[in-house]
Amino acid sequence: MSRETLLEFPCDFPLKIMGANSADFAPSVVGIVLRHAPDFDATTIESRPSKAGNYLSLTCTVRAVSQQQLDALYRELTAHSMVKVVL
Repeated sequence: MSRETLLEFPCDFPLKIMGANSADFAPSVVGIVLRHAPDFDATTIESRPSKAGNYLSLTCTVRAVSQQQLDALYRELTAHSMVKVVL
């Protein structure tokens, strides 16, 4: 039996999302994350501005229940105009 993923679900899965440091960035990211992980607690976000302050890195740890959920979340985040990188 082959497995699609090495992850065992459910699991806590950190996502690092980097994008423009603007007032709309974090709320936009939170909205996307909540669509895919409704139990996500936005108060747990870790944020770090870049050295010059032009970019912001947000770490959102979601309770992932499936690979499909994570794939859909990655797709929506990477399609957002303000998001530069998702790790």
